[in-house]
Amino acid sequence: LDNLAAETAASLTVKHPDYALLASRIAVSNLHKNTTKSFSKTMKMLFDCVDHKSGKYSPLLADDVWQIVQDNAELLDSTIIYDRDYGFDYFGFKTLEKSYLLKLNGKVAERPQHMFMRVAIGIHKEDVDAAIKTYNLMSERWFTHATPTLFNAGTPKPQMSSCFLLTMKEDSIDGIYDTLKQTAKISQSAGGIGLAISGIRATGSYIGGTNGTSNGIIPMLRVYNDTARYVDQGGGKRKGAFAVYLEPWHADVFEFLDLRKNHGKEEMRARDLFYALWIPDLFMKRVEEDGNWSLFCPNEAPGLQECWGEEFETLYAKYESEGRARKTVKAQELWFAILDAQIETGTPYLLYKDAANRKSNQQNLGTIKSSNLCTEIIEYTSPDEVAVCNLASLALPRYVANGKFDHDKLYEVTYEVTKNLNKIIDGNYYPVEEARNSNLRHRPIGLGVQGLADVFILMRLPFESDEARQLNKEIFETIYFAAMTASKDLSKIEGPYSTFAGSPVSKGIFQFDMWNTEPTLRWDWYTLKAEVLKYGVRNSLLVAPMPTASTSQILGNNECFEPYTSNIYVRRVLSGEFVIVNKHLLKDLVELNLWTDEMKNNIMSQNGSIQKINGIPEKIKEIYKTVWEIKQRAIIDMAADRGAYICQSQSLNLFVDAPTTGKLTSMHFYGWKKGLKTGMYYLRTKAA
Repeated sequence: LDNLAAETAASLTVKHPDYALLASRIAVSNLHKNTTKSFSKTMKMLFDCVDHKSGKYSPLLADDVWQIVQDNAELLDSTIIYDRDYGFDYFGFKTLEKSYLLKLNGKVAERPQHMFMRVAIGIHKEDVDAAIKTYNLMSERWFTHATPTLFNAGTPKPQMSSCFLLTMKEDSIDGIYDTLKQTAKISQSAGGIGLAISGIRATGSYIGGTNGTSNGIIPMLRVYNDTARYVDQGGGKRKGAFAVYLEPWHADVFEFLDLRKNHGKEEMRARDLFYALWIPDLFMKRVEEDGNWSLFCPNEAPGLQECWGEEFETLYAKYESEGRARKTVKAQELWFAILDAQIETGTPYLLYKDAANRKSNQQNLGTIKSSNLCTEIIEYTSPDEVAVCNLASLALPRYVANGKFDHDKLYEVTYEVTKNLNKIIDGNYYPVEEARNSNLRHRPIGLGVQGLADVFILMRLPFESDEARQLNKEIFETIYFAAMTASKDLSKIEGPYSTFAGSPVSKGIFQFDMWNTEPTLRWDWYTLKAEVLKYGVRNSLLVAPMPTASTSQILGNNECFEPYTSNIYVRRVLSGEFVIVNKHLLKDLVELNLWTDEMKNNIMSQNGSIQKINGIPEKIKEIYKTVWEIKQRAIIDMAADRGAYICQSQSLNLFVDAPTTGKLTSMHFYGWKKGLKTGMYYLRTKAA
């Protein structure tokens, strides 16, 4: 009954915003009725778990974590504030209940507050004071750790990292299958994967060992495709997810672009993988000047994936002049094939290899060959190094009070989260040894955001306004400054990360220097640089705004730095489907006495837009423009503005109502010339 009552209340939210609160209260109190209040008792139940099918003892809590809970039971039990569970909206709470809260024999055993405390102790172990600090910051919703951290912290195999990046171990049967096994192990423990394959020889290439010829990358990718389908993340949680990165000089690139398409021969398709292009500037220049483009096999033209910038351009031209090309096409022919694939499938993602390397603090390690599944992580990989990233996101709307943005609080929380992510690096379970090696040497982390659009709405700033553009810069400057400061302070105690010497930061070159921009005067960069030169930093990379798809839903924020895609949408639940309205708009229209059934139906018939609805004040229309009504140029400008404080990259989706090759070309070239590392994650279009 409670479940039905909660769903009914949630469906009435379109009548008045307070119903959303009622729905979550019913759902939360229902969970509270069916779970144990005491944190330590709940943890004991998780620790004593016996699999009811096999009768085997299979604890859900790690030994050392249970010991710490036992030793500090009274303190921890009395620290938890259960009323904070009532702060979740209905959908955020249902997401937690369905996927995040640990279950015993199919029944939810944890409360959200228990989860936060479990995660905090899983990260901080014996440092109980630090754990309590983290518990409070998370349970008051200032930030959240990433999904794998919330799932796995405190458990016997705490695999807390979100992203793994690999390069093919070798262009051989051994290399291909060794890499395949790595991807399977990583997928098994819930990591998303980015895989660089430009070193694999093309179709028709000679194979010395068998005197045969290669079948190229397509049949190989079908094997990876089946592994991604087979190895899901912990028994039916979600399928494995791999993004495959190819450079556009590879001779199999045209076939690569067809892999996700819905028509065509089945044996030439691999629709469960995601595809990305790692694009050198030379390709963009050749497209722009309508020049030729040569396609090579890496076996016949070695080393192209191992260099960037001028060195790449020199080697590429040398191979062209030596006649090593498999085939020469017009650069624009390949460009239009890329755009066709994007219009049909939303992919491939576009990333710019030279910007990614030129503006990386890991450039002293070697050439970076790919990004990750969500295009925000730019880290070095090699046959013996699998790059890893541990993520957390700052819940930006929390920092708005009385129309002002609290930079000091953002600094304080970012500082703490940076320390947390360092503890995660040390206490993490690594599914493959190459990942441990890499992560302990370079210690990259990824701080992101959620709810930037909500901040603008709360501060009454239209997304495209100068004020919003300025605040966007300042927020990321604060995050970068706080993270760099925390990393420097850790380095004072523990020493810099192993490969710090020779990195740009070790020479006093920060991200904004690589973009040739000046930060504002809010923070004392001058002193920070001097201290970094003196003490070093603990992490090679710090900032990486990720998509925050699930965690933003839990906290009730809009995703990452994106505008709202609509002001109204339909949610399917067990008892049917119901309409959800942008909560800020609902509140505004209720206060203006404009919220009626007729208004709701008007917004629905306008597909979630309010621009053409009479009676809504202009000021409100400006604030609630959807992403389809915002110029993509403004979105790219903001991405480049904050890019100066983002040492990794950002998951930048682009939205084009009715895409044409002309629109896409000008948009991509605009982003490339602005210096973006990630030109595009998904292309979102409206269904015809």
